[in-house]
Amino acid sequence: MNADQIAALRVLLEPTGWLDRTRAFARALRQSSRSPQGLLVLGTPADEPWHMTAHLADESRLAGIPELEPTLIRWAPPADAPPHLRHGIDRLAAATRTETLLVVSGQSAPAELLERLSDVRKIGTTIFALDQGDPELDGLANEALPVPPQTSPMSFDAAQHLVTAAVAEPARPSHDSSAFGLLDELADDDEDEHVPRHASHRPNRHAAGNASAGFKGKLGRLLDAVSGAEPAD
Repeated sequence: MNADQIAALRVLLEPTGWLDRTRAFARALRQSSRSPQGLLVLGTPADEPWHMTAHLADESRLAGIPELEPTLIRWAPPADAPPHLRHGIDRLAAATRTETLLVVSGQSAPAELLERLSDVRKIGTTIFALDQGDPELDGLANEALPVPPQTSPMSFDAAQHLVTAAVAEPARPSHDSSAFGLLDELADDDEDEHVPRHASHRPNRHAAGNASAGFKGKLGRLLDAVSGAEPAD
């Protein structure tokens, strides 16, 4: 997802409340990270968050914010891995109160991960969780951003992009006017596909699923317009 696509996604999500959620999560993450390379990033044993870690590293470098430079924690790094990719799960035992742990999990957190997080929380390390709706993980986190696939208008991958784009508050890129023309066109679609603005309004599961599917269809068409991709038949 490139900068123009992220910008278009932000515009499209503005009425839904999700843009505010991702920005609030990103700002809290930045405020919590207080020591250089003190942002620890951890996934599950089956899925390491390489993509988000790389984007956080870019944001840290481009914005000149060493506190945002991530340290990827790996469950079983190979012995011949480069030094910056050799931080194993035991690194969590050395975590401090001045460090922040960001857990990125697209699946239910396994018991071992939850146990490790419980120990880290006792140390005083601040825990952030970005997941797809995991009550146990969210309960251990100081700050959580669940992105349930059934009701969220964006994918888990898109949520990661929005958080990393907002964490260093970069200047917004210029936009192609064609994207905004499509936004106006999409705004005239049936109200049945409307996504509620207020997070406190919880539609029933069937209605939420229909709204999410309709919104994701709009999103796909918009991103195709921004990227120049040919629309599907």
